[in-house]
Amino acid sequence: MQRIAVFPGSFDPFTIGHEMIVRRALDLFDKIIIGIGINPEKQSFFPLEVRKRWIERIFENEPKIQVETYQMLTVDFCRKVGAKYILRGLRTSADFEYERLVGQINRQLGNHDIETVYLLTLPEHTFISSTMVREIIRFKGDVSKFVPKIIADDIKNNYLN
Repeated sequence: MQRIAVFPGSFDPFTIGHEMIVRRALDLFDKIIIGIGINPEKQSFFPLEVRKRWIERIFENEPKIQVETYQMLTVDFCRKVGAKYILRGLRTSADFEYERLVGQINRQLGNHDIETVYLLTLPEHTFISSTMVREIIRFKGDVSKFVPKIIADDIKNNYLN
């Protein structure tokens, strides 16, 4: 049986912290599905198609990575794609408290068949968040230190003019 994990998020935008979590998890799983969750209650900064394309380009040479979008509970998406694991990154103790609660709820909703696996972010990435990156972009700042090069170049060429 394949060890399949879902790495869920809105990834608005995908940061170098997200990228490092996925790359570090490659040895743990046979397949990682980066699941871009669609929340109709939230207004996204970047279009869904753009976020999906960025992530696909970042991992285009990694056969163990797949990028999908979904609009359902994460545990239901896990069942749909055959994943037994949810991959999450932890930056701070506040993240831990929140993620612990979400993990416990997902475990109950998943009938104890789905485990959440947490990886600590690298120390140099603990302050990076999509929210902060969006704020820098709003004020036409340079985000090249916080997002993968593919994304930084696209933002510079298409969103900062």
